[in-house]
Amino acid sequence: MRRFAHKVAFVTAAAQGIGQAVARRIAAEGGTVVVTDLRQEAVAALADELGAERALGLKADVTSRADIDAAVAAAVGRFGRLDLVVNNAGGCIVSSRPEDTSDEDWHRQLDVTLLSAARCIQAAIPHLVKTRGNVVTISSVNGIAAFGNVEYAAAKAGQIAMSQNYAARYGPLGVRFNVVAPGTVRTPVWDSQPGALEQLTSMYPLGRVGEPEDIAAAVAFLGSDDAAWITGHTLPVEGGVLTGPARPPVGDAAADRPAPAAAPTR
Repeated sequence: MRRFAHKVAFVTAAAQGIGQAVARRIAAEGGTVVVTDLRQEAVAALADELGAERALGLKADVTSRADIDAAVAAAVGRFGRLDLVVNNAGGCIVSSRPEDTSDEDWHRQLDVTLLSAARCIQAAIPHLVKTRGNVVTISSVNGIAAFGNVEYAAAKAGQIAMSQNYAARYGPLGVRFNVVAPGTVRTPVWDSQPGALEQLTSMYPLGRVGEPEDIAAAVAFLGSDDAAWITGHTLPVEGGVLTGPARPPVGDAAADRPAPAAAPTR
């Protein structure tokens, strides 16, 4: 499949995990990829892996409008166009009880997750209008249902609402906006919590947590012309967790086991 031949994608937080898998998937389908992250050496190595003629690694802080504007300008300056933006930056950075969360921590969470996506969209829009391109934002099941992590969930829900409104506003100009909402995905953020992913597995009807490649496949679909008549939608990629706790067939003694209370976060 070469759904991204002659197209240029811009991917944030691409040094590892989901962003890295997305970049690799788009490149494997013939696309040119601009990968950004605070970790310059990591994105430079990824660009080298993908091929210098069709990949560029840039250091960029998504909380800085100047950095994002410069990175988008560098992408267009190098490759002449922009067809796809993948807003992947974010994370659960507030760990206190929601009743105790300070205004400063609320601002930090919203800045890195919601406002970062807004900055990328604002910088990219003039170029996406020219190519009739599109934006795919990585949200979370936490933005759809109550799994905890209140501040993170609010920021992720904001991404969904923002994308819907942009879809209505820019649809007449041919620009699409969609969202992928992952459940728990096996990324390096879990490395500091041994055994956590194994515990969370029992929440998922499909019997496993997600892999970065699962999310990359969904992004590749929504970002390609295969989804040319899809805009303003959120695609949950979550192993069935939104349907409720995994329930073995009737007659299985395990069916009566209580569901775990842990909340899946990306």
